[in-house]
Amino acid sequence: MGRSYFVAGTDTEVGKTFVSAALLTAAANAGLQTAAVKPVASGCVRTENGLRNEDALLLQEAMTMPLGYQQVNPFALEPAIAPHIAAIEAGTQLNVARMAGVCRGVMCAGADLVLIEGAGGWRTPLGPRAFLSQLPRELNTPVILVVGMRLGCINHALLTAEAIRRDGLPLAGWVANFVCPEMVRGEENLATLEALLPAPLLGVVPHSVAGDYREVAQHLDIRPLLPA
Repeated sequence: MGRSYFVAGTDTEVGKTFVSAALLTAAANAGLQTAAVKPVASGCVRTENGLRNEDALLLQEAMTMPLGYQQVNPFALEPAIAPHIAAIEAGTQLNVARMAGVCRGVMCAGADLVLIEGAGGWRTPLGPRAFLSQLPRELNTPVILVVGMRLGCINHALLTAEAIRRDGLPLAGWVANFVCPEMVRGEENLATLEALLPAPLLGVVPHSVAGDYREVAQHLDIRPLLPA
């Protein structure tokens, strides 16, 4: 079995899917078989094949294994709102055990690298007493943190890393994604995070390459994620 990681973000809209696709591409460029899962996605569009989410479709495009859409995105919700609220509106329940079962199936499919992408931040609710952070705990997967580089990112990143450690999971690495094109003192913020986050920096994504995940792959170092 290959290596599996849960991809978390410091917030919503920090580029988790974009960075995940770039990590998958970097691994494929190194000759590895890759797969990915987006267990729950809101903001899906109705198509003749059912509900489809652009993030899940991007992961499906970037991975090398030919997985069906239901394997990539088992819980697809139409409204572009918090998943637990979207699930209530859809009359369904977001079940961590079922998500874990789908993830385990993909993890055992023979890929060298499997990425399981979260939704929103680390403590995204799935229901009254359930959080998406329970999924990586159930799977015992190390975490890759995507830090959206903008004002406030240091606090968000350190609190998220603290919560990950408190939940008993290792932080395997992090990616700095400059989502704000004109971040004041960006390099200084980056240096502070490098000094304080207890994991290797896998790469820095400049805002200028935010349009093409294949190009972003050139800015990432996946070696810390692979067996020695």
